Amino acid sequence: MPLWTIHHTPGTFTGEDKHQLATRIADHYEQVGLPRFYVITLFHETRPEDFYVGGDPAPAGVRIAIDHIARRNPDQESRRRTAQWIRRMLQPHLERHPGLHWEFHVDETSEDLWMINGIVPPPAGSDAEKSWAANNAAAPY
Repeated sequence: MPLWTIHHTPGTFTGEDKHQLATRIADHYEQVGLPRFYVITLFHETRPEDFYVGGDPAPAGVRIAIDHIARRNPDQESRRRTAQWIRRMLQPHLERHPGLHWEFHVDETSEDLWMINGIVPPPAGSDAEKSWAANNAAAPY
């Protein structure tokens, strides 16, 4: 599962912006073979007085934490490609806000500690995972 947790100050995203970004995120992971329902995007609006960068309040900021569990980048070059893809996807949504501080990071977590609806997800690329993707739902396999 990719889990995107997006902390942002008020006014950074409209409801439509959130929907568009969450859709683009899910579209990408679906295109690389993940079941669409693996992708979760959470938006957390954070008041400027609760958003600090370098110990100082940030009037406009976005901090994104991305957890990758279903897949891992095998080497440094693929990690760089992933970071560049994320940057390119975020820039149109974030660069229109002058003075906005924004950053992201990606953690790659062990799939051994992951379940969906109490089921261990099937192995990557397996027939069971393809079935999950086709049905857009978890099911015993």
